[in-house]
Amino acid sequence: MPFSPPPRIPSGPRRRSLLASVAGAALLVGCSEGPDDTADPGGAGPSAAERARARAARDSGALVERYDAVLAAHPALAERLRPLREEVARHVKAFGGGSGATPGASPSGSPSPVSSPSPSATEATVPSSEKDALAELAAAERELADRRAEALLELPGETARLLASVAAAGAAHAYLLTATPKEDAG
Repeated sequence: MPFSPPPRIPSGPRRRSLLASVAGAALLVGCSEGPDDTADPGGAGPSAAERARARAARDSGALVERYDAVLAAHPALAERLRPLREEVARHVKAFGGGSGATPGASPSGSPSPVSSPSPSATEATVPSSEKDALAELAAAERELADRRAEALLELPGETARLLASVAAAGAAHAYLLTATPKEDAG
């Protein structure tokens, strides 16, 4: 006896299509833009997103200070470090940090001498060799990128996307700091 098709072809979506759509919609809802409002129930403190942005701005500001300390100790690295430092300074602004968090930046885009270096331990801990200084900066970039990547899961939409982007940039910086620059042949 030959197999005959069902007398009626079901109209509408099939179960698999429906389940896939529901699963996709659930994922989109989790990533959709919405208010970054996860404030305390009493409304007394800043939201989780605001706290994360402030922490990220402080962390990026501290990283800018590290770049400045390395640049002060090893001026020969200026050409290599300037673009990375400028990008980290833009991260401070993206997270809502003030312009005071980027000492040493000049309008021309090149780092100027820090007028009043912070008496923190950053300058005292700059290694004497350029290679070690670059390795230390790379480790700082990598560690910060890892912390930011871990924090993503607890943050709402737009803040999580911004943090993910900056974490990826930090990972790229770590790679660039450890990569051997190629010499120009021509």
